[in-house]
Amino acid sequence: MAYYFSLRVSLISCLLLTFLLFSESTFALKVLDVNIICKEVENTLFCSKFLNSKPGGAKGADLVSLGNYTIEVVFGNITNTIKLIKSLIAHSGNDPKAQSHYKECLALIGGESGSFGDIIDTQKHFEARDYYGVSTSASSVIANIEYCISGEDPEDPPYPDKSNLPRYARFIEQVVDIILVISNFLKQE
Repeated sequence: MAYYFSLRVSLISCLLLTFLLFSESTFALKVLDVNIICKEVENTLFCSKFLNSKPGGAKGADLVSLGNYTIEVVFGNITNTIKLIKSLIAHSGNDPKAQSHYKECLALIGGESGSFGDIIDTQKHFEARDYYGVSTSASSVIANIEYCISGEDPEDPPYPDKSNLPRYARFIEQVVDIILVISNFLKQE
């Protein structure tokens, strides 16, 4: 009797484990061709080059691994952008317009309520499979970067920034655009 009970518990445990592994793997294995993803973004060439630069390549990579990769890259680039902005503040010397612009950008990009905090929220939502939350947080990353580069008021001309900041910002925006597309595909599951 104890033998049959033990066998039955083992069988049930195996079936439960198989079910859990199968249900988890079906989620994680949604694979789309890079061209399908990239046709949804503004700069398809950038998207294709970026996703194909993923270590191990993008061919056969599932959407979750591509999403994690893009979020990690954005996090690293926001961190580098914060360092750049701090350097620009330190080197703007006696130029009050430059000081003001870069301090505003630091607040918009560097703080918990800026792009830095937004990409952390994006990661949390992504890990929780809350793709609507991903879209909201990732869109905030872009909005804060746009405010830094173009200004918050469309009536005011943007600061004539000759530094690398606009180039850094554009890169982040383009990668976040990819995150938004990936999250939209994952919403469809």
